[in-house]
Amino acid sequence: MKDIKELISKMTLEEKAGLCSGLNFWYLKGIPRLEIPSIMVTDGPHGLRKQAGDADHVGLNESVPATCFPTASALAATWNRDLVHQVGAALGEECRQEKVGVILGPGANIKRSPLCGRNFEYFSEDPYLTGEIAKSHINGVQSQGIGTSLKHYAVNNQEYRRMTIDAIIDERALREIYLAGYEIAVKVAQPWTVMCSYNKINGTYASDNKKLMRDILKDEWGHQGLVVTDWGAMNDRPLALEAGTELEMPGSPNGNDAKIVAAVRSGQLAEAVLDQAVARILGMIAKAEQTLAKDFSYDPNAHHALARRAAAEGAVLLKNEGQLLPLPENAKVALIGRFAKHPRYQGAGSSLINPSQLDNLYAELVKLVGAANLTYADGYTEKADAADEALIQEALNAARAAEVVIVYAGLTDIYETEGLDRIHMQMPPGHTALIQKMAAAHKKVVVVLSNGSPVEMPWVNDVQSILEGYLGGQAGAGALADILSGQVNPSGKLAETFPLKLADNPSYRSFPGGPATVEYRESIYVGYRYYDSVAQDVLFPFGHGLSYTSFEYSQLKLNQAQNPDGAAVTVRVKVKNTGKVAGQEIVQVYVHDVQSSVFRPAKELKGFAKVALKPGEETDVTLELDRRAFAF
Repeated sequence: MKDIKELISKMTLEEKAGLCSGLNFWYLKGIPRLEIPSIMVTDGPHGLRKQAGDADHVGLNESVPATCFPTASALAATWNRDLVHQVGAALGEECRQEKVGVILGPGANIKRSPLCGRNFEYFSEDPYLTGEIAKSHINGVQSQGIGTSLKHYAVNNQEYRRMTIDAIIDERALREIYLAGYEIAVKVAQPWTVMCSYNKINGTYASDNKKLMRDILKDEWGHQGLVVTDWGAMNDRPLALEAGTELEMPGSPNGNDAKIVAAVRSGQLAEAVLDQAVARILGMIAKAEQTLAKDFSYDPNAHHALARRAAAEGAVLLKNEGQLLPLPENAKVALIGRFAKHPRYQGAGSSLINPSQLDNLYAELVKLVGAANLTYADGYTEKADAADEALIQEALNAARAAEVVIVYAGLTDIYETEGLDRIHMQMPPGHTALIQKMAAAHKKVVVVLSNGSPVEMPWVNDVQSILEGYLGGQAGAGALADILSGQVNPSGKLAETFPLKLADNPSYRSFPGGPATVEYRESIYVGYRYYDSVAQDVLFPFGHGLSYTSFEYSQLKLNQAQNPDGAAVTVRVKVKNTGKVAGQEIVQVYVHDVQSSVFRPAKELKGFAKVALKPGEETDVTLELDRRAFAF
């Protein structure tokens, strides 16, 4: 592409205004006479959803086959920056093959409530972990010369009335919790685009919100890319351009291009503002054009193997009484649950991926333990909203001779989807009844969960082991089989708290609000920041996750830096694998303000590192905390 300033000087006012909206659902406009190409953007974030035919934004029409990686809730549970970077790079490779210039993701919205219908697409309740994982995802994708779209900016933490709801939030909560993850990702990774959300924030729609889109994002954080609307999120086109929202998607004959032209001609909008927006759009097109000019093919088998490794590291061993897992060698196993043959591996909505291949737990366990050692029964129906006593009895019969029973359960598609929030944290009654009756009949029961967000577990004390598999993508079942059989040592840790019950959540009384507003009354006390501050018991805490080995920490040292421009505090600790198998440990560093001038949480995550250790191996872990880690 030619020099951007020169191109802008050759454009008519109408052409400049036209570049500020899409050509159609997935393509940006080009200008053939100036040799400006039309590039394609499309949905992510955990796989490429490129639609070859009719287009939609809710996953209704089929897309080309692509690798379905674990969803964000699972990727965050890996706590592995390098692994997430590899997943991002693989996504970028698939975009290169399919000639897609920008993949829409990742989502960095905070998990304010476990009920949000899109929590499976988001990383964490913690802004630091969110920012670190989002940064790695973005850097991975963009290492391939493909753009990302960090979304949904900002304070979009529910699906209920997401198009119009007004999020009423105080400045500290906004800055410390809901913007901090975006800030980390933007400052370090520079996503090509940031996607504005549909909702209002303190009375102003996101697309029109100058404070968020220009003052904070561009001027304060130094974002060099552009802001694109979520599909249909534009409110007032000239006002949005002034506020810093450059690109409206999708393209539609709504008259907004003409409104820009009229605003410039009337003096309402300075043409310099329009030129700045066009320059950012052209900059993105130029980068994408350079990448997409070269043909590329990715290795689908290598990507499937990466998806399996990511799913394994994102699975969290929540409970393992008596070291029931890994499965004893040659044990007779009953595998119960329809998910074992018909997996639920992703959420529903705009992120719905057409997988290049799909593993199931039954077939994968047969490979590892042998068909002679495995029996199977459905146990519940597809929807499982009511217990099917005949299927439960069939499952009990199938498990009668088993030494270990694995029940594969969780949430069905209807429970977690874009556009709808959950109304409770319960699993389908058919799943719960199956687990309870199986636990009453057997002493060795393992529950494997497939869900994108926390669930209540009234049976938690009745089973010996619980493995949280989240929505593990197309290779998730193989990853679970690896963990169950001991081929892989689980190393995931929760990136969100599992409360005992919904009413314990700090947003319980104000979520989802409505009809016009939702008030963030809990302020900065989100997730563990609340539970730890009020000493509230939880089912499983943030950062929890067991291993098949054990680790020992020693020689913890804190050094305060003398250089005012460097780290404020350096944390050093020795970590040793004291068990009999290799494993990975996640060192987590939290800060607590002992004597604060304002209200502060009991603790806040400000550093982490994942280390792999062989039996008996020891290593030094060093983590540096900057001054921001102690600020409010």
